[in-house]
Amino acid sequence: MKTLGIIPARYASTRFPGKPLVEINGKSMIQRVYEQASKASSLSQVVVATDDERIAEEVRRFGGEYVITSDNHQSGTDRCAEVAAILPEFDIIINIQGDEPYIDPVQIDLVASCFEQPGVRLATLIKEIHSEGELFNYNIPKVVINSSGEAIYFSRQTIPYIRNTETKDWLNTHQFYKHIGIYGYTNETLLKITQLAPSALELAESLEQLRWVENNYNIHTRTTTIETIAIDTPEDLERINNM
Repeated sequence: MKTLGIIPARYASTRFPGKPLVEINGKSMIQRVYEQASKASSLSQVVVATDDERIAEEVRRFGGEYVITSDNHQSGTDRCAEVAAILPEFDIIINIQGDEPYIDPVQIDLVASCFEQPGVRLATLIKEIHSEGELFNYNIPKVVINSSGEAIYFSRQTIPYIRNTETKDWLNTHQFYKHIGIYGYTNETLLKITQLAPSALELAESLEQLRWVENNYNIHTRTTTIETIAIDTPEDLERINNM
């Protein structure tokens, strides 16, 4: 199988315009993500998918590869689908978040390994929750899985609800999981799911993966123990530069 790593990167961002080009300890964020992704042994190639010439210029500067995509895409998944259509020789697509400058290549390989199992069309990572700060944070999507390790539901709410137990005891009662936002798709599946209309659950939770669940696409999961560090705001950037 040929596996392509795609890093969607757009300049326009409500909370942090120009985020891919910010400097982190001497390198742009997009360069750091690209270099980390390139260390993944599972990837045959890595490309940046962008709609902005400033980002393309930066990728050229550090010797990376890129594809110019439409500026009408609503999500990174849509941007990846355009690249997948342009490069149909790849069997598997890994969607790598462009705002995680220190992403561990082991996590990329872990997602890619899901497709060694016959019949897997979609895959993502989950991580155990061990703190109330994460458990009750509505900005952190939670996920419940079935006995086969497939995602049943994603929610910003804390799920499942533990009946007849005080919330302070929930972590001692049940193993909760949070979702780690890296995705893998077969090329064919990626092109199909981006043709689906937004679903009711997706619109309610503002989580695009619910569109796939509602349309009967099984999402295989693997559990990672590695914490990811995402930069969503200028404050996040300041914090990571001070680490």
